Amino acid sequence: MKTLQSCSALLLAALGSSVFLGLPQTALGAAPYTILATTQIPAAGRIDYVTADSLNRRVYVACGNAVSVFDLDTFKLAGTLANASGHGVAIDPEDHTGLVSGNPATFFNTKNLEAIKTIPARGADGYIFDAPTHHFFILSHGAPNLLVIDSKDGSIVGKVEAMGPDGANAAVEQGASDGEGHLYFDVANAHHIAVVDAKTLKVTGHLDLGEKGNGPAGLAIDTKNRILFAMCRGGRGGTPTCVILSAVDGKIITTLPLAGSSDGATFNPRTMEAFSSHGNGTLSVIKENTPTEFVLEETVQTKAGAKTCTLDTTTDRVIVITREAANATPGAAPATVPAAGEGRRGGRGGPQILDVMFIGR
Repeated sequence: MKTLQSCSALLLAALGSSVFLGLPQTALGAAPYTILATTQIPAAGRIDYVTADSLNRRVYVACGNAVSVFDLDTFKLAGTLANASGHGVAIDPEDHTGLVSGNPATFFNTKNLEAIKTIPARGADGYIFDAPTHHFFILSHGAPNLLVIDSKDGSIVGKVEAMGPDGANAAVEQGASDGEGHLYFDVANAHHIAVVDAKTLKVTGHLDLGEKGNGPAGLAIDTKNRILFAMCRGGRGGTPTCVILSAVDGKIITTLPLAGSSDGATFNPRTMEAFSSHGNGTLSVIKENTPTEFVLEETVQTKAGAKTCTLDTTTDRVIVITREAANATPGAAPATVPAAGEGRRGGRGGPQILDVMFIGR
């Protein structure tokens, strides 16, 4: 395939190749976010999360019974980890290990994409990697709410059984680390954020998200200013909302509306922007002007079902994923679905393709 010569070029490619879309400029000279490239490959099975390893230039997508690995620079498929099903992949970029969050979880070598061992992980769903402790955390809606695994050898080093504010099990969605020993986790069924000590693996507190913090599912952190962005679904009939609060004392700074029901969030410390991805085919961009001033900067159109996201910290690109019918037209305008269809994973009832979308300026 020919090399992209300018951001205004448009290349349409067959299934399994990359589709590049033009990059418009605003009158003020600052480009809005748009889909720069879309890589499509055949898909067999459900998808959930996407994870970027910016250091080693890879992005991981668990799809059905395998993990597809893409190159962050060429956007092409770089390899496949077979016989490893789960919701997504946690990566230790320094030790070159990964963990597929499923039951069983698959601990593998990221260099050769070979499985090392499997680990029982009841109720496995989301995950995070905490760099200071070199621990993978598998998140669950049941007991244990957290399963903690050493990223060097794949051994189980601990569990956190109950993370609800009343000491009960909780629906734990997304987590974030401040890199200084504090871990934060969305408790979707209690409208709280649970705080966990990364070393002792004890719950040390709960941060109440208030009346607008219904159903938190995406969580991002500005580690410099110790600010959390809780992306809340809003519940039945409610309004999707970003609750912005202090990670130190839980004080709510402000709230902002989201363009859809969130299932993923990330924060870019270089641009000071938080991102929330939604199943209705939108991506909300929230700008942190100061630690007390925040604005909804932009709403990016993606594709229906693109409800989770990750960040390439080297290029400042946000990556989202979805599935659609294999007969969808490559390079077609981004599709959206009504609010009632949010969260669908797309393309049911026939051959499927996996869309990996790279969003940037």
